[in-house]
Amino acid sequence: MPTQGLTRVDFPVLPQHVGIIMDGNGRWAKKHRLAIAFGHRAGTENLREIIRHTDDLKIAALSLYAFSTENWRRSTDEVAALMQLILDFFASEIDELDEKNVRITILGDKDGLPKKQRDTLLEAEARTGKNTGLRLNIAINYGGRAEIVRAAKALAEEARDGRLDPAAIDEEAFAQRLYTTGQPDVDLLIRTSGEMRLSNFLLWQCAYAEFIFPEKLWPDFTVADYDQALTEFAGRARRFGGR
Repeated sequence: MPTQGLTRVDFPVLPQHVGIIMDGNGRWAKKHRLAIAFGHRAGTENLREIIRHTDDLKIAALSLYAFSTENWRRSTDEVAALMQLILDFFASEIDELDEKNVRITILGDKDGLPKKQRDTLLEAEARTGKNTGLRLNIAINYGGRAEIVRAAKALAEEARDGRLDPAAIDEEAFAQRLYTTGQPDVDLLIRTSGEMRLSNFLLWQCAYAEFIFPEKLWPDFTVADYDQALTEFAGRARRFGGR
């Protein structure tokens, strides 16, 4: 069934790159007196509609915070549920995403994941790697500081080996060593559940992002709520340090 929502012509301007911190699954489960795994599953069901609508609006990139490097500290049961959701999501969605020309990029350390999950993510990237539509970035085993350190190490190694003149290192060179190389910076960052922090998500890419913090928990965040956030973004004056 097609996703219902506003169309591109309904917005005077749209972001090129939207980032979403999908927060509140656990609180949603507690509110409904369910095990936390059901909250994460409800959040995944909701995610499908948001991805489809983003694609319908022809937004260039969508980055989703699915599992941080700090999330390993959660209970064994919750981590196991999240790992299973990775397998379930790609098993059910990869065909449609590929057919819609979506290109999937995994942000984060895939080598630190269990083999099944790692292989699934590598296969999704390989299968969609030549697609030219929506850039769907999914942050799994990801930390923003770790990404910055990784980029700095790459530059240092290239300079050490004589492949890069240190004088040529600038912001563009640094950005090219990030997971999101070749993509625009985040224009709009949405974090659901009312929490107002980045939690180590895309620290470099969010330098000039507009932030919106809806009170709704992620499983309750609808396409209409997403459109409302996009409408608010369209009404903001972005100065990028100017007046």
